[in-house]
Amino acid sequence: MKFAKLENEKLPIGKIVCLGRNYSEHIKEMGHEKNPDPVIFLKTTSSIIYSGESVIKPESTSNLHYEVELVLLIGNTIRNADDEQADLAILGYSVGLDMTCRDLQSEAIKKDEPWTLSKCFDTSAVISDILPKFKYKMNGKEKIQLSLNNKIKQSSTLDKMILNPIEVVKFISSKMTLEPGDLIFTGTPEGVGQANIGDEIFASIENIGELETNII
Repeated sequence: MKFAKLENEKLPIGKIVCLGRNYSEHIKEMGHEKNPDPVIFLKTTSSIIYSGESVIKPESTSNLHYEVELVLLIGNTIRNADDEQADLAILGYSVGLDMTCRDLQSEAIKKDEPWTLSKCFDTSAVISDILPKFKYKMNGKEKIQLSLNNKIKQSSTLDKMILNPIEVVKFISSKMTLEPGDLIFTGTPEGVGQANIGDEIFASIENIGELETNII
């Protein structure tokens, strides 16, 4: 069982719900059209590792990509939430990495197949410790960054998200029930790219947290 580390508490992780295409500049860099709604996909709990642990590059890919994201921890059971319910359901924030086998994802998109094999491999979801929401009021101007081998590759602010955290929770809860312990990866900004064995990754969100990992 995997846990979200929330100060002195550990909450069992449930579903890992991820949003794709939630930053306009990332949509452009990937050559996609902007959809009316973002893409939803899932990761498995076996995908989770924590800051300081290593990402294991799958043998099936020759193009492993990094994607830094704001992660939300859900604390209430909600379905078809309104703004207030969505806000109250967010228990905390984390920095996350959605590691992606880009070549496998591209093949799946061409064949109109699910992204599962490109997104759900072991160690594909890296998270930092959770910052309780009551400890920090997010303003949207927070900088989100990722460095590969000490070179900044991704740098943006959270207000560049197409759907903000409350809207993300509302949208997902309109499609499925969210429960305590669920994690939501809210999408990545532009600047994604390839990571190879031996590379070191450092990711951070201003006032939220930071994580580090390496590729083996």
